Amino acid sequence: MAPTITPTEAAARVRPVDTLGIPLGTGQPAAFLEALGKRDDWEELRVYGALLLADPKLFQHANVHYLSGFFGPIERMLRDEGANISFAPADFRRFAPLLEEQAPRVMATAAAPPDSSGWCSLSLHAGGTAAELARAGADPNRILAVEVSARFPHTPGIAPDYPHALHVDGIDLLVESDAQPFPLEDPAPTEADRAIAEHAAAVIPEGATLQTGIGSVPSTLVGILAEGDGGDYGVHSEMFTTGLMQLHEAGKVTNLKGQFDGVSVATFAAGTAQLYEWLDGNQEVAFLPVEVINSPELIGANRLMTTINGALAVDIHGQVVADTINGAQFSGIGGHEDFISGPALSLEDRSLLCLRSTVTIDGELRSRIVPWFGEGAVITTPRHQVDVIVTEYGAAELQGKTVNQRGQALAAVAHPSFRDELLEAAERASGGRSAIAVRR
Repeated sequence: MAPTITPTEAAARVRPVDTLGIPLGTGQPAAFLEALGKRDDWEELRVYGALLLADPKLFQHANVHYLSGFFGPIERMLRDEGANISFAPADFRRFAPLLEEQAPRVMATAAAPPDSSGWCSLSLHAGGTAAELARAGADPNRILAVEVSARFPHTPGIAPDYPHALHVDGIDLLVESDAQPFPLEDPAPTEADRAIAEHAAAVIPEGATLQTGIGSVPSTLVGILAEGDGGDYGVHSEMFTTGLMQLHEAGKVTNLKGQFDGVSVATFAAGTAQLYEWLDGNQEVAFLPVEVINSPELIGANRLMTTINGALAVDIHGQVVADTINGAQFSGIGGHEDFISGPALSLEDRSLLCLRSTVTIDGELRSRIVPWFGEGAVITTPRHQVDVIVTEYGAAELQGKTVNQRGQALAAVAHPSFRDELLEAAERASGGRSAIAVRR
């Protein structure tokens, strides 16, 4: 068993020229990364990660190159400051093989302290790093650093294939800290958010297997389901949220979904301190690697799979922009397309994309539903994958419809000020023609 060391001692084991792999978000070893940020002798450190929730100082060093697969507020801040940061376009499921290809010399993660048998639960994150963490621990030429804190909950996997834990005998650096998981509060819903959630809830059948993300709309939606007459829900979600905990607490979850029955499954969790406390030792939720959770085939095999995600903009073809604004990276692909393509494998399954109908930019009201995307737009999800678009004005069902029919359905859920131009574009698109107006 590796002796327990401090974050500073562990940080000293990373070379000035080195490679480091870390999990997404709540799996990040915060004290270890903070200790690395106090060093100033970096010559060329390459860090592979996503959705940074830790101290950004390390990544502000000129000789530290951060390759992120998902931007959050800290990544956007680093980019705007001119830090050495790059975005690697990949969905969450591909993080695992890409990390295996890079094989960082140092792999690091947060975990719960070892139990009586020496196993450290990977706590809030299985994601795309679980296999690479194990490979690093088994390789004498690599380093596995595991930061343990009593504030991180013990969470299970599903034995024997998905243990969701590392044994102390395979850990090179057992780092002790008092770091706490990053708390993620849902913002208070607006009137529009509430309307979107109500329209989405009307599409969700009793007995559905649910996937939701973070934010006021999913949180409000789950609250509606928790308070409603329906039930018998299952949970198969990339992210386990505070809202999904509340659905459990309301007695609405039975998890008779046809696979992994009896347990909610996710690949990471993020939410309130109450969520993390509820997860500690809780056998109702299991954490599996992202290649399992985000497999479209497994997603589609669930009973009445219904996925709820967000979008930033959509055109009348059904093309979706969900992770960029004016071509600049805003978030990431994540499991967006997996949880849209998975339900498409069965006619009884549904995938919902939720967005407010408008956005105000420099005092100007603009529609998020547009006739066509302009130059430089970066498409997240192709038109043939999209099922239902939900705004505060209703739900537009696109699957199986022509472009003209899609345009009419989307116009009906757009802001009234923009409906005429959408209907005109839909008419131009009849018969497979272009929706773009010819300028004379």
